Amino acid sequence: MAQKNGEALTDLMQSERFLHRFERIFSVAVPVLAVIAGLLTAGVLIAIVGASPLEAYKALFQGAFGSPYETATSLNRAIPLILAGLGVTVAFRCGLWNIGGEGQIYIGGMFASAVGIYLVGLPLWIHLPLALLGGFVGGALYGGFAGYLKAKHGINEIITTIMMNYIAIYLVGIMVKGPMQEPPGYFPQSPQIQPGAILPIIWEETRLHGGLILALALALLFYVVLWKTPFGYEIRTIGSNIGAARHAGMKVARVQITAMLISGGLAGLAGASEILGAQYRLRDFFLPNYGYDSIAVALLGQLNPIGVVISGILFGALRAGAGTMQRTIMLPSSMVFVVQGTVILFVVGTAILANLPKYLAKRREAAHGN
Repeated sequence: MAQKNGEALTDLMQSERFLHRFERIFSVAVPVLAVIAGLLTAGVLIAIVGASPLEAYKALFQGAFGSPYETATSLNRAIPLILAGLGVTVAFRCGLWNIGGEGQIYIGGMFASAVGIYLVGLPLWIHLPLALLGGFVGGALYGGFAGYLKAKHGINEIITTIMMNYIAIYLVGIMVKGPMQEPPGYFPQSPQIQPGAILPIIWEETRLHGGLILALALALLFYVVLWKTPFGYEIRTIGSNIGAARHAGMKVARVQITAMLISGGLAGLAGASEILGAQYRLRDFFLPNYGYDSIAVALLGQLNPIGVVISGILFGALRAGAGTMQRTIMLPSSMVFVVQGTVILFVVGTAILANLPKYLAKRREAAHGN
C-alpha cells in the first residue's frame, strides 16, 4: 500500500511538472503564434484586393518605428492601451468581465479635464497629480458601480458595463457642447488644460510624454500586487474558483468591488493620460475603441501585467503604422481596420487554448493510470 501511495505521489508530481512546463511554453508561444496567424490571414486579404502583403507590412513597420518621432508616436498610442489593459487584467483575474473600459476611459478623461481646466494657479507638482487622481477616481467610480451591482445584487457586469459605455461617451459629447465648451462655442471641445496639469515630454524632439513612465510603473506595481500580496492571491482565487474562495472565508463581494474600482480607475487613467499628455483638451470621441482594444491587449498579454506592456506596444504600433500603410500602397481605409481586426480576432481566439496544458496533463495522467 505504501509503495502504491508513493507511486501515486510521484505520478502527481510528474503531472504537475508537465503542466507547469507546458503552461510556460504556451504563455510565450500562443500569443506570438496568434499575432503571426492574424498577420498572415490579413496578408491574404491584402493580396485579394491587389496589393503586396510584404510591401504593406514594410510600410506598417516604417510607419511605426521608422524614425524616433514615429517610434514615439507608437509608444504614445500604447500608453492608454497599457493602462486600460491593466484594468482589464485586474478584473478578469477576479472573474469579472469588465467590458466597460471604453466608458471608464471617457469618464476618466472628463474628470481629469475638469481638474486640469478649472483649478488654476497650482504648481506642477500639485496640479498634475490632482488631475491624474481625478481621472483615476472618475473611472473607479464608474467601474465600481458596475462591480457593486454584480457583487451585491448579482446583476451581470457584462450588460451593465456595455450599456454604461454609451452613457459615458454621449455624456462627454453633451459636456463639450454645453457646460465645458470652450468660449465662444464654435467647436465641440473644452478649453485647454492649465500648463501645470500637462504631462512632461520625456523624449526631446518627439511628443512622447510621461504617461509612459506611469504606465510602466503601474504594470510593475500590479505584477507585484497580483502575484506577491495576499490581496492579489484573493483576486486570483476568486477568479479561478469562487466557491472555494467563499469556503476559505474570503470576503468575495468586497474583493470584487475593489477589483472593479481598480479596473475602472486604471481605465480612467488611460483617458487622463491622453488628455494631459497628448490632446490637452476634452473632445467628443477623443479616444475611440481603445477600451475595446484593451481587452485584446490583456488577452494577448496572458492577463499578466508585463505581457500587457508588450502587447500594448504591439497594438500601439499597429495603430501608428496603419496610416503609413494606407498611404504608401493605396489600400482602402477600411482594409487598415481589417488588418487590425484580424489580429484581434486571432488574439481573442487564443483564450480557447488557455486550458490546453491542463487538458494534456489530465490525458497524460489518465493514460498513465490505465
